[in-house]
Amino acid sequence: MPRHSRVVLPAVPLHVIQRGHDRQRCFFVDEYFAAYRQWLHEEAVIARCRIHAYVLMSNHVHLLLSVEDVEQLAGMMKGVGQRYAQRFNKLHWASGSPWDGRYKSCLVQTEGYLLTCQRYIELNPVRAGMVRFPGNYKWSSYRSNAEGRHDGVVTPHSVYERLGLDASEREQAYLRLFQQTLTPMQIEQIRAAGNSSGVLGDSAFVASHQRPTPQP
Repeated sequence: MPRHSRVVLPAVPLHVIQRGHDRQRCFFVDEYFAAYRQWLHEEAVIARCRIHAYVLMSNHVHLLLSVEDVEQLAGMMKGVGQRYAQRFNKLHWASGSPWDGRYKSCLVQTEGYLLTCQRYIELNPVRAGMVRFPGNYKWSSYRSNAEGRHDGVVTPHSVYERLGLDASEREQAYLRLFQQTLTPMQIEQIRAAGNSSGVLGDSAFVASHQRPTPQP
């Protein structure tokens, strides 16, 4: 089966998904989550990737980020993936990669879709039945975006920053968005675009960004 080419455009956000091998667990205890988050932060700085939202689930990772080109994205994902694999294999007396092949990525239309995708990511633990409220899950960006807790991984997107004149206004406005339940159609649209490494947006945006860019 031919490999999908990455669609990466400067200043256009991406929804990135990395799953554990054969959908098996890749995080077991807090030490695993903390190590991955720290390395994610370090590799994002090196690659100049701006991460707007994330969630680390037991067997997969979701990221919402902005990056200038595909090489930077590939470099960040390779860096954090290899560092985590080395730690994972050492602890488990294993070899190979704990990840299920290539990560997936899809373009996200800024207006009307970015904050919806961001909420989708931060609500993953709620949909999975792990917590009743997203703020009860500490391995995501929710506490930073909605509660103002410091998280070195997170760089707010300009769409988020336009929610209010100061941090308090932005957090309150963002919290109000969570009063609106994501519809089944929205969830399916986000999943379909992410799983196919496609494009998330309205019909005009999708039509204008379907042409793949060269694979590095």
